[in-house]
Order: sequence, then structure tokens, then C-alpha cells
Amino acid sequence: MTADPDLLDELLRLAAVSGVEAEVSPDPAGARARWSTAPIVLIGADQAVACLRARLPRRHRVILIGFAGAADPAFNVADLLGAENVAVLPDAEPWVVDQLTTDEPPGPAGDGRTLAVIGGRGGAGASILAAGLATTAVRTGHRTLLIDADPLGGGLDLVLGWEQVGGLRWPALAGADGRVDPPTLLSALPHRGHLVLLSFDRDELPGVPIEAMAATLDAARRGRDVIVADLPRQLDDAAVLALQAAERTLLVVPAELRATASAARTAATVAAHCENIAVVVRGPAPGKLRAREIARALGLPLAGTLRPETAVCQGIERGTAPTADGKGALAVLCRRLVEDLMGTGSKAAVA
Repeated sequence: MTADPDLLDELLRLAAVSGVEAEVSPDPAGARARWSTAPIVLIGADQAVACLRARLPRRHRVILIGFAGAADPAFNVADLLGAENVAVLPDAEPWVVDQLTTDEPPGPAGDGRTLAVIGGRGGAGASILAAGLATTAVRTGHRTLLIDADPLGGGLDLVLGWEQVGGLRWPALAGADGRVDPPTLLSALPHRGHLVLLSFDRDELPGVPIEAMAATLDAARRGRDVIVADLPRQLDDAAVLALQAAERTLLVVPAELRATASAARTAATVAAHCENIAVVVRGPAPGKLRAREIARALGLPLAGTLRPETAVCQGIERGTAPTADGKGALAVLCRRLVEDLMGTGSKAAVA
């Protein structure tokens, strides 16, 4: 990560000597998509202050690197960045080559897997699907975090029946950053059993602070098995960060012509940040549109279909979370989607 052309040339030369492929970003914004999954990250001294402002989450194998003399002031913030090492060129060239050729995983960031859910249009049912996925994940033995990142979504605490459950909400995390202890953060949020929820206050509709989202995703990857994020259609910086961290995004589309047209625009926006997008089509279909026709029109794979379930809506009104009893079409779909996410499901085609 550097915008210094001389430093970039040197780092690309070292990568070539090491026989590794380098992905280049001039700034933290461009690096977010690969920040957590890259085997190693080299931060140019010219980007040290920008990285501090971006509040990227802590991770293993980060090296702050630059030329002797010119980069000395930047090296003073290495600890704040979470950099494990400082490399001064040209003296550190052999050591850098050795680091690049060392085959290590990104580090103790955890194995939590993230599934993003977003509506193709307003009222598509994304929040119910997100809540059902989280409830199902816990019921099938996975420690789960459900993130409500849509300020105008009505509140996932209401969908779960958790409005009276105590714990921190988004406004309280406005100052959080990557230095937050993961167990401490997760234990401070509303939770029951192995399900943890991060949602909004009833009295406020703030935007989600990107530093709070970064800290939450980092903590969840370390301390949860499954992270389900319910995202707004109008993407803010925090939603973009969640999309970039997601292994898969589910686009919920009502089986209607106008909803499909709206979903096409949403899908194009999402695709800039997450390549793995699939469609969940929600019935009924007043114009007899088929789920596969909608998926084909969007150019996306079909992940499944949702049929109207009166029991789910009645349960939410009574404070019962979707799929809590493991019965019904929604529960069946959620179980398969969670299995697919965790790599434990069958590869059978969607009917």
C-alpha cells in the first residue's frame, strides 16, 4: 500500500525476486477488500497517517516499510497501526524477501465467515431473512453475530423480539477501533446464548461509524463462527466495508417486474465490492414471474426462493424470532444457506 512511485518500484522488484504476486493499492480505501485475507501487508511509510485515519482493524503480518531517513517520522506510529515490524530499505531487503517467501496464514483473525443480506428494493424482506439466517446458524451449533447496519430498516431487535434485551447499540460504539478486545466487545452487545446482536437505538437514526464496523467485524471474525450483516440499499462506508468482508451476498428480490428492475441497479452497486452475489426470490409472483427468470434477468445465480409464511409474520408480532422452531420453508432455506456458507452443505442445484 503506497502512492510513492519509487517505493512501489522497489517493492514490486522485491516481490518479483520472491516469486510472489503483489496486489497494489495507493491508499487504505483501495486496500480494504483484501486487508483481512492477504497473507501479508506492506504499508508504505507515506500511507502511515492515512491508515491511522482509516482505522483499519488489527491483523497479523503487517509491515511498515520505507527508505532510510525520509520515513523515520512515520515509523513512530508503527505500534498504533498494529505493525509487527518496521523495515528500513535498502538494509532490510533480504529480510523482506524472506518474509514474502514465508508461507503463513494472515494470522489469528479467526475463521468467522460473513454473509451479507440486502434488499433488491425497499420492503423486500431482507431483514427477516437475515434474522432467520442468524437464528438458524445458532440452532445448528454456530456462534453467531447479527449486524443491523440499515438505519431505516425498522430494527432487527424487533424482528428477534429483543427490544428489551440490554447491551450496547451502534451509538455507544462510535469511538471503537481495531484495538478493542474482541471478547469484551462481543460480551457488551445484546446476546442470548450464542447469538449476539448489534443494532440501533429506538431514539436515534445515526449512520454506522466505519471505525465501529471495522472493529466489530474484526472482533466477530475472531470470536464468532458466522456473521450475518443486514445492509442498506443506499451503501455507506460501513456497508461497503461489510460487503468487502463478506464471503457471499444474498440479494432478496420480490417476484415482481419493478422489483427486478430496482434489484438490477442494487446488484450493480454491490458487485463493485463483493463478487459472490446470489439471488433469493420472494413470492408471491402476481405476474407469474419465475424465480429462475428473475435470476437470469439479473445475471446472477439463484440461491433459493421464499414463499409467504403467515406463521413467521405472526411470530414476529408476538416476539418470536424467524426460524426459532426450525420449521417451515424459511427455516429450510436458511439451514441450506448456512450449510453452504460453512462448507457443510450439499452441492445440489436449487429447485
